[in-house]
Amino acid sequence: MSRFKDLNGGNGQVNAMGKAPVAAEDFIAAMGLAATGVSLVTTDGPLGRYGLTVSAVSSVSAEPPLVLVCINRKSPAVAALDGNGLFAVNLLGAENRAYAETFSGRPRAGRPFDFGNHAWLEGATGLPLVRDATAVFECETHQHVDAGTHRIFIGRVVAAHRGSAEPLVYCNRAFRRIVHHEGN
Repeated sequence: MSRFKDLNGGNGQVNAMGKAPVAAEDFIAAMGLAATGVSLVTTDGPLGRYGLTVSAVSSVSAEPPLVLVCINRKSPAVAALDGNGLFAVNLLGAENRAYAETFSGRPRAGRPFDFGNHAWLEGATGLPLVRDATAVFECETHQHVDAGTHRIFIGRVVAAHRGSAEPLVYCNRAFRRIVHHEGN
């Protein structure tokens, strides 16, 4: 007997294992338990300046240096990233929660998605960068792939910056800080 809840729904469809597929709401609830770093993807160029808080970021390769970000295709940022050809991945520090809230559309003060709410550095590519981020990767769009509801942007890193801030983490629908355990 498993100690996990069976997330396979009963909508009449069957997957390759002969089971009903997982319902979207169950998948989202289960994925919400994954602790992830919080990042702010920014872009600027002919299609405008956009920023969006994301949790789906990963390294792809060190040679050449590539990173990926996943963004819902309904977001206007998708067209901007496609058209501008450049984006920055700002790995937010624990003190950057206000940036995450603004660019997820839920600021405590100011307007959602408003760059005027915060201070910025200009990167080597001319992109807006978070001044005290944990790390920043400035990228040229290398490739994109549509998968389900999202577009996966793979960026070739043209500049990388390492800060000293502890990372901001998101888990179980809340922002969190990393706690260091004794003996580490």
